[in-house]
Amino acid sequence: MTPAILALDQGTTSSRAILFDHDGRPLGTRGRPLTQHYPQPGWVEHDPDEIWAGQLETARAALAARPDADVLALGVTNQRETTLLWERATGRPVYPAIVWQDRRTAGHCERLRADGWETPVRERTGLLLDPYFSGTKLAWLLDHVDGLRARAERGELTFGTVDTFLLWRLTGGRVHVTDPSNASRTMLFNIHRLDWDDDILHALAIPRALLPEVRPSSAVVGHADPALLGRAIPIAGVAGDQQAAAFGQACFTPGMAKQTYGTGGFLLMNVGDRPRPSRHGLLSTVAWSLDGRVSYALEGAIFVAGAAIQWLRDGLGIIADAAESERLARAVDSTGGVYLVPAFAGLGAPYWDPYARGTIVGLTRGSGRAEIARAALEAVAFQTRDVLEAVRADAGVDPAALRVDGGMVANDFLLQFQADVAGCPVERPAVAETTALGAAYLAGLAVGFWADQQEVARGWRLERRFEPRMPAEEAARRYREWQRAVERARGWAAPEA
Repeated sequence: MTPAILALDQGTTSSRAILFDHDGRPLGTRGRPLTQHYPQPGWVEHDPDEIWAGQLETARAALAARPDADVLALGVTNQRETTLLWERATGRPVYPAIVWQDRRTAGHCERLRADGWETPVRERTGLLLDPYFSGTKLAWLLDHVDGLRARAERGELTFGTVDTFLLWRLTGGRVHVTDPSNASRTMLFNIHRLDWDDDILHALAIPRALLPEVRPSSAVVGHADPALLGRAIPIAGVAGDQQAAAFGQACFTPGMAKQTYGTGGFLLMNVGDRPRPSRHGLLSTVAWSLDGRVSYALEGAIFVAGAAIQWLRDGLGIIADAAESERLARAVDSTGGVYLVPAFAGLGAPYWDPYARGTIVGLTRGSGRAEIARAALEAVAFQTRDVLEAVRADAGVDPAALRVDGGMVANDFLLQFQADVAGCPVERPAVAETTALGAAYLAGLAVGFWADQQEVARGWRLERRFEPRMPAEEAARRYREWQRAVERARGWAAPEA
């Protein structure tokens, strides 16, 4: 038998399960796509039962494919901020999952800002008043879906982000928990006291009884129901996807940073054992907790990264698959002055403008699909530089290198342009599945599969390093033009009354 850890990676567009051996190598991967629902402009929803069915199916398939695997523990990582509400007695969801990209609560955030909550929320939670986070999503459910507030106050309902929902289902409803990395994304969690904030709960009229217990990111929190996976596998690791990716990238030392290019783009820099407030549009967040210690990070969240390439394929129909975007980008010397600002769900860090909208500027009769495809890829790198500039200003340090992961890192054009425009080396690891790997590491550490973080760090391996090649003056010029394009996109949609 081969000792292994099973990681469940529930993302925005797919559910996956991966088995890892002691060297951190994938033994097998199974995945299933997740349907996106857009019931109104600015609304994004998932079917909770599809999330669960996909995750259970992939877990069973991964285990069935490797009957020689002796699974010692299970780790869960998940799309963050996505908000679910279900019946405590039956586990039945009472409304679709409201996805992190959803913007329906922009008006509520404006009202909270007018009532003076912006500073208290930032100081206590490390977050900004924005529809991105779970708090106003949960309040919307209680306020806008008939009967839910009364049922919540009677104790009939329970809330969770995706990790909590999966843990509830995996344990047959016996465990209602989350970890600090996910709790710190709700806008309801005091990252200094490491507990739910009663004042913010009162301001949003959210009953505390709805909320899960907060347990460490690396600890046995329960066991999988044997009827689901064949035996009672210990569930020993839980972390939001971006924090898990940073853990999988072994960003254990303050100043180390990683960027994930998934549906969105997320840059995290480790800042040590105390939260660091941001003055430049970043978030202060819990990275993870283990062995009685909590690590913190500065984070810049980009709402649209890989989703821009999906839009080229599914919305415009100008590419057949993601790989074609790189071929088109290389077919032209430049975008010809075209800039695409993919603010389809508003702009995240460092702008935090829920009323921004997607924009293409600089079009001429000579602009074609190659220029637009290249502009979409360049936009991902420009947005990352936006966040890097804020990190440099807040932390006062420049990362020695940017470790990267996510589905887009197979695109060499993107990573070279990222190194060029950011003026920072970009490092692609040998194991690209760093989000799932981080969840596996957290679970494995809890059961002694790995001895400590030093052993994990020694296992990180470089596949390729991209060095900046573009002259600094040229990179600065292109970045200034990008900033002009962003200004055209900002504030486009009318605020809600």
